[in-house]
Amino acid sequence: MAAELGSLGDVRRCAVLGSPIEHSLSPALHRAAYAHLGLNWIYDRVEVDENQLAAFVCGLDASWRGLSLTMPLKVAVLELGEVDPLAQLAGAGNTLVLEGGERWVYNTDVGGLTWAVRQVTTALLSRVTILGAGATARAALIAATELGAEQLTVVARTLSRAEPLWGLSQSLGVELDVRPWGAQLPGADLVVSTVVSGAADTIARAVCDSARLIVDVIYHPWPTVLATTAERAGCTVVSGRDLLIGQALLQIELMTGRHVPADVLYAALESREADR
Repeated sequence: MAAELGSLGDVRRCAVLGSPIEHSLSPALHRAAYAHLGLNWIYDRVEVDENQLAAFVCGLDASWRGLSLTMPLKVAVLELGEVDPLAQLAGAGNTLVLEGGERWVYNTDVGGLTWAVRQVTTALLSRVTILGAGATARAALIAATELGAEQLTVVARTLSRAEPLWGLSQSLGVELDVRPWGAQLPGADLVVSTVVSGAADTIARAVCDSARLIVDVIYHPWPTVLATTAERAGCTVVSGRDLLIGQALLQIELMTGRHVPADVLYAALESREADR
């Protein structure tokens, strides 16, 4: 459930938690949203690790409305509230909404990816390749089915890490092909790279030859070698910046009960980058 918005004069508190956390762009996005909505709300960043999370959450007072969770807290948060079915399916949550002494856990990473891709195409994307087999790949797999995927290929640097994806693909009713890193890539409507910066550099050309739409979840440093190679090849590129804004839009709506235009968040990021 989305939290109901209180009086515009109410001071409510929200924050992004993680470790490390100083790099997070979430404060810039959420604060811009509050300004747009006319809310006198506070949004901070707090260094919290897995061992500290439960005590931190249980110690919050009634002024707190929501938390954004980044690594390494996305699994641990599932123990701290009523888990939304999508977060349960993804095996990870990135949003905790607090109200009336109750807590709800959501995953907006899946919806953020779906939203970002739908900003550049409305086509049915039936063949999707995912680079990587970690937690982000799990979210990408779910998002791919929302985008119309029927055939999924996962290219894993460590094949054993892809094993949990078999059960997920079966529950979603899609075919899954797992290939080792460096294997030939099949033709696809979309490739989603979920690996760390630099990991896809050596296969960037092959990725761009396999699909015309590329998502790279990295947003810093940007552009990546994959993104630069894709743009030079005439591919459409969706960046981690777009995913970040997509998931933040959903988080803000869950926490405030109000919708914010994406342009507000894009402007906040551009302003932050200009000030650096």
